[in-house]
Amino acid sequence: MNRKLIILCFTGFTTPAYAEEAAITELAQVVVTAPLQDSVADSPVPVTVLSAEELRLKVGHSIGETLKNELGISSQSFGPGVGTPVIRGQSGPRVRVLANGIGSNDASAISPDHATSVEPLLAERIEVLRGPATLLYGSGAIGGVVNVIDNRIPEQLPEKLLGGALEQRFDSVSDETATTMKLEGGKDHLAYHLDGFFRDRNTMDIGGTAIDGNAARQVDPTLPDTLQNTKGTLANSSASAISGSAGLSLIGAQGFAGLAINRLESNYGIAPDGTGGEITRILLKQSKYDFKSELKNPFLFAESLRMKLGYTDYRHTEVPNSVEAAYFTNKTYESRLELAHKPIGKLHGVLGFQAIASDFAAIDKSSLSTIVPETLTHSYGVFAVESFHLGVLNNQLGFRVEDTTLDPQGVASLNYLPVSASAASLWKINAHNSLNLALTRSQRAPQVQELLVHGYHDATRSFEIGTINLHEETSYNLDLGYKFNADWVRAELDVFHNWANAYIYQQRSGVFVTEDGGACPANIPCTPVVVTRQADATFMGYESKLIFPLMENHYGLVELTLFSDYTRGQFVNGTDVPRMPPLRFGFQVDHFQDAWSSNLRLTRGEAQDHPGAFDTATAGYVQLNLTTQYQLKQIKDVEVLLFAKANNLLDENIRNSTSYLRNFAPEPGRGAEIGLRMSY
Repeated sequence: MNRKLIILCFTGFTTPAYAEEAAITELAQVVVTAPLQDSVADSPVPVTVLSAEELRLKVGHSIGETLKNELGISSQSFGPGVGTPVIRGQSGPRVRVLANGIGSNDASAISPDHATSVEPLLAERIEVLRGPATLLYGSGAIGGVVNVIDNRIPEQLPEKLLGGALEQRFDSVSDETATTMKLEGGKDHLAYHLDGFFRDRNTMDIGGTAIDGNAARQVDPTLPDTLQNTKGTLANSSASAISGSAGLSLIGAQGFAGLAINRLESNYGIAPDGTGGEITRILLKQSKYDFKSELKNPFLFAESLRMKLGYTDYRHTEVPNSVEAAYFTNKTYESRLELAHKPIGKLHGVLGFQAIASDFAAIDKSSLSTIVPETLTHSYGVFAVESFHLGVLNNQLGFRVEDTTLDPQGVASLNYLPVSASAASLWKINAHNSLNLALTRSQRAPQVQELLVHGYHDATRSFEIGTINLHEETSYNLDLGYKFNADWVRAELDVFHNWANAYIYQQRSGVFVTEDGGACPANIPCTPVVVTRQADATFMGYESKLIFPLMENHYGLVELTLFSDYTRGQFVNGTDVPRMPPLRFGFQVDHFQDAWSSNLRLTRGEAQDHPGAFDTATAGYVQLNLTTQYQLKQIKDVEVLLFAKANNLLDENIRNSTSYLRNFAPEPGRGAEIGLRMSY
């Protein structure tokens, strides 16, 4: 029995198709987000790549939901309208979400109720990086970088004048319909790209009652004894979103230059607290303008010179009971210049400069009070990532220095100088065994809301208080990995230990006030006070997978995968870091035959008994999912992909330990999703 448990805890999850893995190895698939587009097999740090049919099957309502079944990654849900990625227990500003290499620059890193504006439905590829390569995109990305690639600005000239794809989905758990369209092509030296999507869903089905009254009252004793609760559905969970993009590039032998514009509008709800009070909707609007270019061999010593410029105009309004209240706006310019130099001795790498200028503010329109004062932030960073070989070792070094200044209205300027460095090495022992080791020292400056927020926030139903004297957060990360690849088994194990000095976090204080910050009257529901604090913390855990080919004959290929991941976060005083994911383990059975592939996946999530102060534990769960897809033969150059998913077949009422709304908004119940994608 003990041996079985040990094997279970150190096993993992495979990619959906054995044939796809073989193709990846054969074609040496590269990681576009990496500084020199390293191959997946040669990466000295853990890399996750989703593309093609695998991505189509895993696409969810958000980036977090799309990635939540990958090893070491979960979703910080805030009801079905929001899902931001959590990597090894790190979320928010510690996980940078990019769109084609430029930051999303919305407000998703500011607060858990803010949806990310990056849309997975339009993605052609999603890459998740950790280690030295993350320093290209920000020193604060302690958890990692998630880059969503949608070819909005074409970099290569298409083979035909008109191509594209049309995808239609239906999900029974919320009667959701989602339509995605893409048109692209080119001629001579011009290439174009058009895309858009529309999503509409109704109230979401769940596996039990929406509100866990006992747990909710443990956190908030001011709640009444009787709550307005629903069973089988989650109130105020309907949503809609629409987006459109257009891009144009000039492409030649020496490189390319292109422009793109995107518009996104979204309307989603926040689960009610059962008191019969506010019913909050969030209205999100964003316009994004991007420029990207690359010159090949521009100088004697340079392989390429890449430039990216982006401007994002983001705003959202929180509307309780049809009255506009909290209003967040973020206008951001971001620019990047990357020079990939030719080998200098053994060194081959990228040097670069990044500048970000943002204008952020949050006000309460109903009371004309300030939640976060208007703040101008300027950040300038220089970075370098170098690769080199020493015998059998493939090494990578990264370094980044930033200068960040915040100029809030009515408050003296704040300045920070984060310095980060990272080193990683891959040792291919032989054809079957390899070891990788990564060491990172990463600093990040406090963000504007952590420093300056002071006021009632409708969506989180809390009175948030920032701390003006926060200083840089410093994290020291150790990552050790082992891979074994043979005909009879494939195995991967990654263990990590992170020491975070002056870790910045938000946590309930146990104090309750009125919405205007006054003393809480007796027997009247009030709002909890959430305070931003700093304390030293440690994070440790592992991700693992073990893959057995069980059968390969004229009936197809069958593989069994065992998987597990775990993260434990503690402050040095022995208390728990809030909102950590639980221990997960389980198995997946995959079957592939010609154009048909299917898998059955069972995941056990253990109870999270370390929720943090003034928060509640979450129960364990068992989630059973089934997916299948079939690639039809081409019909006049049109490829047709049929796919279907059955999610949460056991109809478990799952409460997400990384969610602020765990006691009010469980995860989706039993549902079936079907889809059709035509590519031409």
